[in-house]
Amino acid sequence: MAESKGALIAKTLQKHAGRTKEKILQNLGKVDRTADEIFDEHLQNFNKQQAQTSRLQKEFNNYIRCIRAAQVASKSLWDAVSDVYETSWQGRDVVLQDTQALDVLWQDYSHKLADQVLIPLNTYQAQFPETKKKIDKRGRKLVDFDKERHNLQGLQNSNQGKQRNEARLGKAKENLDEARRTYEILNSELHDELPALYDSRVLFIVTHLQTLFASEHLFHTETAKLFTELESVADKLATDCQRGAYTLRKSTTINSNAASPKSPISSNSTNGNASLPASPASGEILWPELQPRKNKRECSPLQY
Repeated sequence: MAESKGALIAKTLQKHAGRTKEKILQNLGKVDRTADEIFDEHLQNFNKQQAQTSRLQKEFNNYIRCIRAAQVASKSLWDAVSDVYETSWQGRDVVLQDTQALDVLWQDYSHKLADQVLIPLNTYQAQFPETKKKIDKRGRKLVDFDKERHNLQGLQNSNQGKQRNEARLGKAKENLDEARRTYEILNSELHDELPALYDSRVLFIVTHLQTLFASEHLFHTETAKLFTELESVADKLATDCQRGAYTLRKSTTINSNAASPKSPISSNSTNGNASLPASPASGEILWPELQPRKNKRECSPLQY
């Protein structure tokens, strides 16, 4: 078991080393490389499509996060408005009803975009990494094919002995046929898959842009109706306020039963002049200090 594992590792390292050597020789121009202009065009379209889809996914994810944040902020704001809008004010029921409807619109808007646009977009984007792995594998198999092809050409051009040459040539041909078969299978599959993937972008983008635009239109249309109604309620409240309907009036009621301090000088109800004590006989005004005192008993004359 350990020997087979070690042999597998050695074979893998040898394969990587052979590919690295082949790439270096190709980059230096020492050997040629198999060219496929049609595949190169497909690859260029794939890379462009992947970059555009990746950016769209990133920006739409951020857009959904902002919508959910705005939804929370909107609910907090309208809860505060409902709380400050007093029960005695005109249109309170309409304000409460419209703010609840506004929250429902935010929820439907957010869920629709997430379910009908974001999830399909994530699924669409998920196919690119798998296709990229297949493209990379095709590239490695192409290097293997070129390496075996150059190896066979080198053996054919060598001056070694005929018997030894034939044995090595046979092995080199087998390796070349295997490398060609593996490469051609992957290359043929990608020649079918890449154009189909690239052509699918039109229908996908159009379909989900329609969903996005329709959701935006429905949300903003319905919210505009609610805000128009709320604006009308606010206008009526402002009119009532200008008429003084909600002005707090001061209370001026006096309690008639409350006792008031009496003054020794009372006001005359007929002429408004102060009345003073008068003498019963002559009508002269006599102050209390000047009135004659009456003794309760008179002193009898002294008797001797």
